[in-house]
Amino acid sequence: MKKVLITGTVLVMMSLHSIYGQKFGDLAAIPPMGWNSWNKFGCEINETIIREVADAMASSGLRDAGYNFLVIDDCWQTGRDSNGTVLADPKRFPSGMKKLGEYIHSKGLKFGIYSDAGTATCQGRPGSRGYEFQDARTYASWGADYLKYDWCAHGKQNAEASYTIMRDALYKAGRPMVYSICEWGTNKPWEWGKDIGHLWRATEDIINCFDCKNYWGGLGVLQIIDLMADLGNYAGPGHWNDADMLEVGNGVLTFPEERLHLSMWAMFSSPLMAGNDIRNMSKETISILTNPEVISVDQDKLGISAIRWMKYGDLEIWFKPLDGGDFAFCLINRGKETVPFDQDLKTTIKKVYTIDDSFIVRDLWKHLVIGTTKENLKGILEPHDVILVRLQRSNAAGK
Repeated sequence: MKKVLITGTVLVMMSLHSIYGQKFGDLAAIPPMGWNSWNKFGCEINETIIREVADAMASSGLRDAGYNFLVIDDCWQTGRDSNGTVLADPKRFPSGMKKLGEYIHSKGLKFGIYSDAGTATCQGRPGSRGYEFQDARTYASWGADYLKYDWCAHGKQNAEASYTIMRDALYKAGRPMVYSICEWGTNKPWEWGKDIGHLWRATEDIINCFDCKNYWGGLGVLQIIDLMADLGNYAGPGHWNDADMLEVGNGVLTFPEERLHLSMWAMFSSPLMAGNDIRNMSKETISILTNPEVISVDQDKLGISAIRWMKYGDLEIWFKPLDGGDFAFCLINRGKETVPFDQDLKTTIKKVYTIDDSFIVRDLWKHLVIGTTKENLKGILEPHDVILVRLQRSNAAGK
């Protein structure tokens, strides 16, 4: 047998791998859920708003529905002190981030923070480039449970390498944190993100519209759905395609569009991050965000992302296998006119999943059993509306 000389460099690499080679446990065995400040408040955030949001998450039912991360996005930071430690805005956050994190934790929630892999954040605040290990230690000392890491002011940085540095920094800091890669799908993070982060943004930023895009690349609900369609094979427990934050409750989407929005994010097993002012929600908005049957599709432990099974003009039918032998079908109407549907759900999909006539069909928005797979699923779908059904075995109908 040949003798192998293990050099010092190899020993160092082996040591580093043993420290950094795996993500923290199963922090994201199912897609993370929570609330992020950006969609509603942008830079206009402060300690009072965050405390009130924490109160509302606990009192409105969002926390109990699974929304347990409260993530403070860009604009909380103003600079660095003489030692290089990042500073929270003293006017907007007078108690400091550690005490604010303690308040968030006291509400049974988890505390999320934001930074950027470049030299500056997207709003010109200090980024973490060159300060990764120091910032990770700082966030850990504040009790952070989640880091959203953006991709502005990155110059000629390599994305995979840049995100790996912060991953290593988080590991060395020693506090388990969900690590959210947010480089907008520019460098195909689904191909390399699995061993670096728990989730990665697969698209440009969402904007508050159903079918549109703008000059800087912001995308509406339908545009994001189309980009997510072919990425399902890259996602699963512990590593998720992130379709971006929700626009439910922000006053532009109609209620049918909001139901479709949440339904498809659930079908994709995307993280669900509310982005509205949850201190002032209508009963309709609360009922959409907290629908337990729709959330269960998103949080299904198999973590399989939907495939586009059928397309008939503006009518699309999406399919997703669920734990326990159940299946979800989501019918969406992309268009501005009503569309009829008359669909036999009995089928074999990808030569793996066989659906016979022994299933009960449950409408997850109406919370009603509407038939069985012995009969076709029939009806009229209104413009921009959705039908989300769960197929259950007859002997499991009561579960």
